[in-house]
Amino acid sequence: MPDFAVSEEKNRWLQRKMAELKVREQDLEESFVRSSGNGGQHVNKTSSCVQLRHIPSGICVSASRERSQSINRFLARRELLERIAAQSGVLTPEMKRIERMRKQKDRRRRRTVKKEP
Repeated sequence: MPDFAVSEEKNRWLQRKMAELKVREQDLEESFVRSSGNGGQHVNKTSSCVQLRHIPSGICVSASRERSQSINRFLARRELLERIAAQSGVLTPEMKRIERMRKQKDRRRRRTVKKEP
């Protein structure tokens, strides 16, 4: 597995998570395209956007948040693992965050209904 331009701890986490979800590097199809948006000339000249496809499940993700291709490769793999985990029914941190926001909105809605005469 390649090392990306992130901390060793994050690289180890990625390897553990891939092993946990049984995702192999050979199952991934990776392509690089030109990004768009902020970044100026650097973004316009380099192919820093990463498109990643998990062949067995058919899930595709794209990462172009950073100017660095290596960091985008890490971000794409992280997003792919999160989607695979969500598909298999595991509660992901993103799903927990959305659930927490939904509960907060429900509480606010109930409070406003009580205040109105």
